[in-house]
Amino acid sequence: NLVTPEMLSMMADRPIEFALSNPVPEIMPDIALASRDDLIMATGRSDFPNQVNNSLCFPFVFRGALDARAKRFDEAILIAAARALAELAREPVPQEVLDAYELTELSFGKEYIIPTQFDPRLIERIPPKVIEVVKQSNSNSE
Repeated sequence: NLVTPEMLSMMADRPIEFALSNPVPEIMPDIALASRDDLIMATGRSDFPNQVNNSLCFPFVFRGALDARAKRFDEAILIAAARALAELAREPVPQEVLDAYELTELSFGKEYIIPTQFDPRLIERIPPKVIEVVKQSNSNSE
């Protein structure tokens, strides 16, 4: 209860609440969402929509960094990974992801702003973006 509905009511239009404390978020999604129709909510938990967790990205970022033999790890790598996630979130969700969550439909919107950690496209999309950035960085530093 570190974040209250009253606090959410003071936010601008279409606020985003990242309640990432685990196991108990700063405000529970049902309470937060009941307080505002325009709220986008994310937590660190897999039992709520929009789970924000490092397992979603870091294995794939490191795969790309290792494959590219990166000598340093900088912000450009993380930005490339974030952009890959943003692109994926807007694409149709594969059937195997829907099956894993026992859903019939899932598309970009308030309930799905970020891919799930079970999305098989993560390994296909994030490492190549990281490799591309590392190669650009290496060629710029030569």
